[in-house]
Amino acid sequence: MERRKFMQRSLFTGASLITGATAFSKINVPAARESSADKTFTLDYAFHDGMFKNNGGADFIDQVKFAYDKGFRSIEDNGMMARPVEQQKKIGDTLVSLGMRMGVFVITSDNWHWSTTLTTGKQEWIDKMLKDCKQAVEVAKRCNAKWVTVVPGNYDRSISTEYQTANVIKALRKACEILEPAGLVMVLEPLSDNPDLFLRHSDQTFTICKAVNSPSCKILFDMYHMQRNEGNIINNINKAWDEIGYFQIGDNPGRKEPGTGEMNYRNIFKHIYNKGYKGILGMEHGNALPGKEGEMALIRAYRESDSFL
Repeated sequence: MERRKFMQRSLFTGASLITGATAFSKINVPAARESSADKTFTLDYAFHDGMFKNNGGADFIDQVKFAYDKGFRSIEDNGMMARPVEQQKKIGDTLVSLGMRMGVFVITSDNWHWSTTLTTGKQEWIDKMLKDCKQAVEVAKRCNAKWVTVVPGNYDRSISTEYQTANVIKALRKACEILEPAGLVMVLEPLSDNPDLFLRHSDQTFTICKAVNSPSCKILFDMYHMQRNEGNIINNINKAWDEIGYFQIGDNPGRKEPGTGEMNYRNIFKHIYNKGYKGILGMEHGNALPGKEGEMALIRAYRESDSFL
């Protein structure tokens, strides 16, 4: 599944910065719903709109309630910025009422990061990103988000890698001036969708985060993309650990739920848990099987991979 298509399918408040190691407690959950819900997963997996549409219903709010009853405690929604304001508020209110967390949404108003952008150093792209950051702050207030995804854009072959890196760092520092006071964490995502993307590896992203030097600039370690680009997942998690703020999941090949490809997610999840991670792991993948049974099979796959204790 290409990320652009994934985003099309998916349709910052906090007084302090929330990082991957921050604990979470349930609030205001109706006793009847809590007592009837399946056991909460050991790690905090976040599903996206459409993943449980056959069992939960077409409305995302109904899917959230269905997923809560199945043990999930977070969502993520790449396209949150494109949703109507009232819908953003409704989703946020629903999460608060269930004691659930909001995972990432993507900072973008019109997919600007899919063309050559921050790598160029051009002021027009910096201005556009800063404008989107300001808008994202308001969106995050409505849906109680703490993490937002940023992709710097494509590689510019007319400029050296070193200058492109410096341009990206400069732009991200400016973004942090907006996000950090709002208590938001920008997570940079290295991707494998096409070879033209500038940000592709965990060590590259680690270097940029160290240079930006802000608690609002961390790594989104998408394990599907990193398996494709570099492999050696557990060792690379260890090396980048200090700068990882968020994880995403997807087995390879196929970008479906754990157990459908070559990755041993039970061991990976155990490793992440043992390192003390208390953040969200986004389920940014498709369902291997269609319909209601496919959705229940996905839940069983997560139960199996989560049974590492």
